[in-house]
Amino acid sequence: MATWNWGFAIYVLLISVQYSLTLSDSGPIAQHKLDQVKDLPGQSFNVDFAHYAGYVTVNQESGRALFYWLTEAVEDPASKPLVLWLNGGPGCSSIAYGMAEEVGPFHVKKDGKSLYLNPYSWNNVANLLFLDSPVGVGYSYSNTSSDIFSNGDKRTAADSLEFLLNWIERFPEYKGRDFYITGESYAGHYVPQLSQAIVRHNKANAESPINLKGYMVGNALLDDYNDYIGRFEFMWASGMISDQTYKKLKEACSKDSLLHPSQQCVQITDIAYQELGNIDFYSIFTPPCTANGITKRLMRRWHNVGHIGQSYDPCTQQHSLVYFNLPEVQNALHVYQSNNTSRRWEICSDVVDMYWKDSPMSVLDVYHELISSGLRIWIYSGDTDGVIPVTSTRYSIDALNLTTISPWRAWYDDGQVGGRTQTYEGLTYVTVRGSGHEVPLHKPKQALTLIKSFLAGTSMAPFEQPIESKTSASEKVHDF
Repeated sequence: MATWNWGFAIYVLLISVQYSLTLSDSGPIAQHKLDQVKDLPGQSFNVDFAHYAGYVTVNQESGRALFYWLTEAVEDPASKPLVLWLNGGPGCSSIAYGMAEEVGPFHVKKDGKSLYLNPYSWNNVANLLFLDSPVGVGYSYSNTSSDIFSNGDKRTAADSLEFLLNWIERFPEYKGRDFYITGESYAGHYVPQLSQAIVRHNKANAESPINLKGYMVGNALLDDYNDYIGRFEFMWASGMISDQTYKKLKEACSKDSLLHPSQQCVQITDIAYQELGNIDFYSIFTPPCTANGITKRLMRRWHNVGHIGQSYDPCTQQHSLVYFNLPEVQNALHVYQSNNTSRRWEICSDVVDMYWKDSPMSVLDVYHELISSGLRIWIYSGDTDGVIPVTSTRYSIDALNLTTISPWRAWYDDGQVGGRTQTYEGLTYVTVRGSGHEVPLHKPKQALTLIKSFLAGTSMAPFEQPIESKTSASEKVHDF
């Protein structure tokens, strides 16, 4: 049983008091101005957008407060939609992954002390809001220690809805603004569940300030059994396990094995791991990070996403670990500092993950409800992710029994195949070629193309034949 850190309890109590006093003295709109981030340590470049960070209390009685970071759109933010980004885990920080590695404008350099500007940030096309949810994740906290040990899907959705309602009071310019939710991995639960909560809230409250238009989620945990069998198939089809092992996995690991693994299933799974070798299962064709035993941890966690595979620097999460623990960084982001606690900021909370209370085996029923509500719904997959691979997601989409509107085809980016796509009645599926679990990290340019198409409601670009140059037949003979 984990031991509660009383220093941390003092820390969160002080921070709650500080924010309560601030809010009562100034009101939510004035707090908006106080949340503005003036300067970030290690930022050697100027930006043309405003950004804000701070806390929003979602439960006064227990003192639960969620940390957010908003980066306004680079150009004309008043005309741009609001896009929320959520990372999964459960227990992983959207600041660590979404902001500092993937879709945010501020990425952390290898030294862990300085930043560089991400030219493919999604705030090129939207106002981008990152949320650390639930409490116990990143900088988010609760004054009630038991809250950290009682997180689950239902409360996460409820608290995230409460966050949005309160946050918009602080930022009233976003009332009624087109709003979209995005995320990846275990956010395959968070994103549709929060969308469902908003849709139901809006039905009961005609004057709701949340104008939800749709959501998009990548390499998403959708249905445990489909994810299970799809993973085995992907491992075999990618040449990572033997024919014999694949056959035994299908025989020994039934649907019942998700809840009650048989001894045979455990044994053959161990053999499959051995056959995989020392790889980053979140990005099967890129070198793993071997620092601090990270590769071993990756291979052990089938569903819950801790570290996510990277492309050029597989140890990039370590840079964020350094940067977001710097006192000057926490001061700049309005995180309260206390000398009475040894608590470190974590990329992912093992405590939140370990004590997770409720997680349905499938969210496909939520998809059925939301498709009928008319939301724009997109799912995308990096096609070199082994944890929630293309095969798993395609099985889940197939289980929805949707009518195909536009059949499977390639889409293109700068004349090259960027991936494949298929449009169904109520849902669009897109794959991103050569990308692992974190699509915006591996393929940032293609990910920006993806969010542009999603927000515009247009399909991914088909191939356009280049205009043929006026070359003579004799010259063409030598063009080999």
